[in-house]
Amino acid sequence: MRHLVAIVGRPNVGKSTLFNRLTESRHAIVESVSGVTRDRHYGQVEWQGKTFAVVDTGGYIKNSSDIFEQEIKKQVELAIDEAEVILFAVDVTTGITDLDQAVAALLRKRGKSVIVVANKVDDAQKQMQIAEFYGFGFDSLFGISAISGSGTGDLLDHVLTLLPADVQNEDLSNIPRLAVVGKPNVGKSSIINTFLGHDRNIVTSLAGTTRDAIETRYKGFGFDFILVDTAGIRKKSKVEEDIEFYSVLRSFRAIDNSDVCLFMIDATEGVQKQDLNIFYKIIESRCGVVVVINKWDLVEKDHKTLDAYKADLLEKLAPFNDVPVVFTSVTEKQRIHKALEIAMEVYHSKTQHIPTSELNKVMLEEIEKCPPPMYKGKIVNIKYIQQVPTHNMAFAFYCNSPQYVKENYKRFLENKMRHHFKLTGVPFSLFFRTK
Repeated sequence: MRHLVAIVGRPNVGKSTLFNRLTESRHAIVESVSGVTRDRHYGQVEWQGKTFAVVDTGGYIKNSSDIFEQEIKKQVELAIDEAEVILFAVDVTTGITDLDQAVAALLRKRGKSVIVVANKVDDAQKQMQIAEFYGFGFDSLFGISAISGSGTGDLLDHVLTLLPADVQNEDLSNIPRLAVVGKPNVGKSSIINTFLGHDRNIVTSLAGTTRDAIETRYKGFGFDFILVDTAGIRKKSKVEEDIEFYSVLRSFRAIDNSDVCLFMIDATEGVQKQDLNIFYKIIESRCGVVVVINKWDLVEKDHKTLDAYKADLLEKLAPFNDVPVVFTSVTEKQRIHKALEIAMEVYHSKTQHIPTSELNKVMLEEIEKCPPPMYKGKIVNIKYIQQVPTHNMAFAFYCNSPQYVKENYKRFLENKMRHHFKLTGVPFSLFFRTK
């Protein structure tokens, strides 16, 4: 079991910088304005041979009418309830504020183990100023600099003393990673909240609500995988803020690091150019894909609508149009888990190893029926096929003149392989080599 430590505090005290320091990453977006972090953002900390989870939260605000700040407050309170140890981040340069007092009052009610972390202690003079934070009434107080890392070692040593002794390393490398991607406001966070059965991620009707790539472990109904919610990907000309630019970069990185993408499209808008750009990015990353047409309940339809919509979609996705398509409604909870089931089928197809004997038996027979066309009087003889042991699925075709195998014949072989080995939704590469 992995134990959880939460970082909480008012806006702009350096929580995300501390998160990045502890996880030795740059997963959380950091900007010198408040409200950048919105959802709970999880990472892993390794210290003294032990591993535990840490969660970054948005800045805590009281009595705000702003829709985002109301939702951030809910996420902070959920993180506090989940965690066993709380890192209460404050800013030594501003001292105790009314908002700090509000956060302290909330933590005292919860009765959790709390460590006050005075951030931005960059010199000895500021180290002397941290004593005022004992006024919160918590026993543990550490002065640190999240930017330089000063003091974080002692902080982590103390965190380990507050966690149960059974903190163990957990190998997550073999757990499937499913990323939910698409344009803004197509229902990515909503579908993840529906999968999990609670509000894991903030959902509003405003585009751009999600900023970080948010990872969540999902275990249930026979499944065990990591779900990744991503920021909506808009075309470059519409990306105006630095924050959104970094959000999109993290979405692209999430695609690169995932096994399968649940690629969401708004049924009411249809397939647009930006949808195709995202789809091409998924294929370029050699990530498995399931196309999820969301908001299907809002489309006026008859008995022919679904088939016509699907045919139009696959035509636009050509030439890579051998993909599973699921029509869902998150609000009506229609076919939500069907999308998960198909995603896992794509994952198993993508990670399968096809025996060399079976590969040659099936494909050499197809090649014999329809051999490569001659080129400048040269006959191409394909003699042997082998799956290449790489992370992304690939196959090597050994032949006498690989340079004469043309694209249309490569596509013919790809289609035959998809047909025989059930590779729907799986991008793979074909290499032609001299035997």
